[in-house]
Amino acid sequence: MEEDRAVVIGGGASRYALKPTRINSEDILICVDVDAESMAEMKTTGTNGRPLTRMECVKQAIILFIHNKLSINPDHRFAFATLSKSAAWLKKDFTSDAASAIASLRGLSATKSSGRADLTQLFRVAAHEAKISRAQNRILRVILIYCRSSVRPTHEWPLKQKLFTLDVMYLHDKPSPDNCPQDVYDSLVDAVERVSEYEGYIFESGQGLARSVFKPMSILLSHPQQRCAQDDLDIPKSLAKKVPVVEAASVDDNQIPQAMSQ
Repeated sequence: MEEDRAVVIGGGASRYALKPTRINSEDILICVDVDAESMAEMKTTGTNGRPLTRMECVKQAIILFIHNKLSINPDHRFAFATLSKSAAWLKKDFTSDAASAIASLRGLSATKSSGRADLTQLFRVAAHEAKISRAQNRILRVILIYCRSSVRPTHEWPLKQKLFTLDVMYLHDKPSPDNCPQDVYDSLVDAVERVSEYEGYIFESGQGLARSVFKPMSILLSHPQQRCAQDDLDIPKSLAKKVPVVEAASVDDNQIPQAMSQ
């Protein structure tokens, strides 16, 4: 493999020249938790004046994700699964047709409490589909949206078998004696690290706000082959107004408020 090399340009400055790399189109399998907790109400109200449920919010975020992802590359494709006690197909055939993909979401609804969540079947399906994607010069990614605050997901998966990338968005209740969202989160982190071919991202929120769903989904638009490590992410940026350093340094001492000059 040809190494990256530094090139000296005018004025003594240098830049790095990177060898060309092919970025593959994605097959994205979106798996939504349909446990009863997916119907928990958010703090955000809908147009009818009643609170949105997690499921309603997730559906809207997925629709926006699909449109935005296809605007980046119309060759990306989508399929859908649900997670109850185990994973099951909702729409098996991957498609790049937005209308067809979104129509599949209409059949997405919550079930009764499942009691457990085994990710093994989801990983098996993903590994099978990943081999098909690779044969077509594509890559496969799984986006898992998980909503249970006291059920730790389990899985049985070989440590070195990494054929796809796993992203997770975890929506949960605030910690209480009756749940264990930290333990659930730790289990999800373990799953991401165990199965992901490229850098997998995991986001969590117990705020119950719509933006806690839409912000992570916007970050997940990032292509796995073009990502930095999640620890290096500094987005989304705060919208708070910041005083430029130059202006702050040029403030006259006489303009400093009395309370700070004492």
